[in-house]
Amino acid sequence: MQTHDSGTGRRVLLTRERVIAGAMQLADAGGLGSFTMRSLAQSLKVKPMTVYGHIANKDEILDELIDAVFAEIELPETQGPWRKVVRQRARSARAALVRHPWAIGLMESRTTPGPATLRQHNAMLAVLTAAGFSLPMTATAYAMLDSYVYGFALQEAGLPFTSPETAQDMAGAILEIVDAERYPHLHDFTTRHVLQPGYNFAEEFDLGLDIILDALSRSLPDHAK
Repeated sequence: MQTHDSGTGRRVLLTRERVIAGAMQLADAGGLGSFTMRSLAQSLKVKPMTVYGHIANKDEILDELIDAVFAEIELPETQGPWRKVVRQRARSARAALVRHPWAIGLMESRTTPGPATLRQHNAMLAVLTAAGFSLPMTATAYAMLDSYVYGFALQEAGLPFTSPETAQDMAGAILEIVDAERYPHLHDFTTRHVLQPGYNFAEEFDLGLDIILDALSRSLPDHAK
């Protein structure tokens, strides 16, 4: 569909895919708090009513955006060792949430999931049941894994540093206001862990994930571990 650029009068090719891509760019740049249909139209250089020709409302855009994030997550394969498959899927999901932190609180909230979302859930259930988990334990395992991935991504997005270098700067600033006698454990943790060369909060993810996978493995029959 072609429409006119609201500022120049030039013809602009506008499609549903372009609308969703534009919405993704806005969300990535400023989060969902500043996202409106009007701001989307402005970014696409069209009139707001033109956008409504491709998408019904903001809720429909949110559904499409969440499905687009799920589409970026590596689809689990039902073949191969379950731990390796689940581990890779969890790492891929966290990476997608690092790219799109605004999606963390929305991943499980939409009531009209799209095809990429449904494929992800179906594939994960297939992997867990094929591994030998009972249906109740499949539900528990999936909930634990998602809670860990989303929780870690949420904490990571909220941290006041973005790299090992800035983490050390922040930790150094904290030490200036932390009394070692009143808060000995916090002071010791910051000094002997966070401020050590090479410290990277992101590396905590794999260790925590392996602890969860170890615990889940113990619930499987011996032959399936």
